[in-house]
Amino acid sequence: MTDAPAALSDQDLAAARAELAEGRPFPVWFTAAAVGVPVGGSAKIVSVGEPAEGDFVEVRPTGSRDTVFCSPNELTSTRPPRKRARQAAPPPPATPPAPVAAAPAKQPERRPKEVVERSDTVERNGTAERAGTPPPAVPERRSSRPRPGAARPTEVTVTLSSTADGEWTVEVVTGRKRTVRPTPVQPAEVAKAARSLPPAVAEAIESSLVAARQRQIERVERLRAELDAAQRALQDLSG
Repeated sequence: MTDAPAALSDQDLAAARAELAEGRPFPVWFTAAAVGVPVGGSAKIVSVGEPAEGDFVEVRPTGSRDTVFCSPNELTSTRPPRKRARQAAPPPPATPPAPVAAAPAKQPERRPKEVVERSDTVERNGTAERAGTPPPAVPERRSSRPRPGAARPTEVTVTLSSTADGEWTVEVVTGRKRTVRPTPVQPAEVAKAARSLPPAVAEAIESSLVAARQRQIERVERLRAELDAAQRALQDLSG
């Protein structure tokens, strides 16, 4: 029979207060005086009340989120000894297997000495030939199915067109399908794009833009002359 562990003393309570002041819990174990908890179960002191009367020690049992209040005699700072596992009963003796009658040894068949030697020679020669001759290579079967390769890139054609009046359009054809119908483009955008193209292409586009600009200037001058003539005719009619 083992002696009951000592309950918490004043020194233990002082040590618990010091540990709690530094933010560390103080481990304890339940004694036989504790009610509703297993004897020897572990817990940690959460707080020690003042004055030290009645159940003033608050603990949290291991594995529980709830806390309980206990008196010092229900707790101990001495870890209880581990319970020794009961020794397993020895297994029953195994029943010895029934004796098996040994089969009579088969005596080797006697053969003439010459036949045995000749047979051994043939077997050795055959083994040497098999070891020296590599097995025929099995031809690799080629799959009739074509291997999936990378998809071929689709050809894209971009066409930039200009009319005699200086109107520009762009058209895009992907493969054999027209993805963008002729769409009007401002001459300023065409001039901006021409700067990033090869010099020969940029020069051709620039010459077309210059010619279109000149035609627009001439048109403006004609319209201005017609406007002046119309204003004079209007003044003559008014006067």
